[in-house]
Amino acid sequence: MTDVSDAPRILQFCHGYDGPFLDCARQYARLFQDTPYRVTTVFLTGAPSEAAREGCASGEVIFLGFSSAQVRGLKWQAMRDLRRICATRDFRFCIAHRFKPIYITLLATRLSVIGVHHAFDDYQRFSRRVFAHLFRHRLALLGVSNAVRDNLRAALPAWPQTRIETLYNRIDIEAVQAGQFPREAARAALDLPVDAWIAGNVGRLHPDKDQATLIRAFARALPRLPAGSLLVILGGGRLEADLKALARELNVEESVRFLGQIPDARRYFKAFDVFALSSDHEPFGMVLLESLAAGLPLICSDCGGGREVAEGIGALFPFQDENALALCLENAASRKLPEDYPARAAQHLWNHFSDQAGRAAFWRLGFVMEFS
Repeated sequence: MTDVSDAPRILQFCHGYDGPFLDCARQYARLFQDTPYRVTTVFLTGAPSEAAREGCASGEVIFLGFSSAQVRGLKWQAMRDLRRICATRDFRFCIAHRFKPIYITLLATRLSVIGVHHAFDDYQRFSRRVFAHLFRHRLALLGVSNAVRDNLRAALPAWPQTRIETLYNRIDIEAVQAGQFPREAARAALDLPVDAWIAGNVGRLHPDKDQATLIRAFARALPRLPAGSLLVILGGGRLEADLKALARELNVEESVRFLGQIPDARRYFKAFDVFALSSDHEPFGMVLLESLAAGLPLICSDCGGGREVAEGIGALFPFQDENALALCLENAASRKLPEDYPARAAQHLWNHFSDQAGRAAFWRLGFVMEFS
C-alpha cells in the first residue's frame, strides 16, 4: 500500500535491492517506526518487484528501473527523476546507501544526506574525497561497523569525527528465528547426516572470505573431532575449484561438503553445531547475526567488522592462523554448550543488533537531530 499522507517524509535512496540490500532498506525504514515521519524508498536499479516493495517496510516505494550500465557516468536522467520525486513531497532529509545514491541526491537536490557505507575504501578515489569535502555541510556518514567507520575517518581526516559514526547492521530477530528450520529438518533439507558434528560456513567462495584457512584448520583438527565430523560450506564463487582441490590435497574431501548457493541460507543454520567465519575484509558479517539467532556458538577471525559482532559471545582467532582456528574447532566440539547460551546469544542480539537497538542508537546521533 502506498502512503499518500501529508506527513513529513524521509527519502531513502538505495542503489538496488539485490542480496542483503533489501533488508538494509527495511532496517533503515524501521528507524522511523512510531515517529511522525513516513519513509519513501527509491531504488535506483532493478525492475519493479512486489517482493522488494513488501520487504522494505516503507510507506511508499518507487523503482526508477535503471540498469547498472545506465547509471555509469554523470547519471543525468536519474538526477532529473529524483528531482521530480522531491518536488512533490515534503522530504526532511535523505538516507542514501552506497556512493552513487549519495552523489545523485547531493547534486540533484538540496536535501541533507546521511550516507550509509557497507564496504571498505569507498573514498579511496581522490575524486570522491573532493566531492565529499564540497558537500560536507549537508553530508554525514555512517559505517555499518566501527571498522568501516574508522576506514571512512582515515580517508576524510579533516572531517569532525562526529560527522562519521557507526550504526550497526541489525536483524528482525523474531522474523529470522521464525523462518529457521529445526535442526533435524534443516539437516534433511541439506542432505546432511543427523548425528554428525558439523561446522558451518556461509559466504562467497572469494579470497576475502578465506575459506582456504578454514579448510586447512579443519583438516588439522579433524583427528581430534568426533568421528564423522563435517565442514559444510554454503556459497558459490570463483574459488570453488581451488577449494575443492585443497580439500583433496589435504585428504579431507569426504569430510568437506560444498553445497553451493542456497537461497535464503539462514533458514538452515540450525543444521550446524558451530558457525565459523574466517574472513579478512568483512565490513560487518550479517551471517553472524543469523547464526546467533539460531543459537549457534561462533568462531570468527579477529579482524574487520565480524570481530565486533562475535566479541564477548564467541571465540576469536588471529586472521589466517590455522593452528588457532583448529584449536577453536576442537574446543567447540569437545565442550558442551552451556544451557544458558541461547538466551545469552539472544540477549547479545537484542542489546546491540536488533531493530530496537538500532533505532535508539540512530536517534542519539547529533547530525540526525540537526538534519531533522
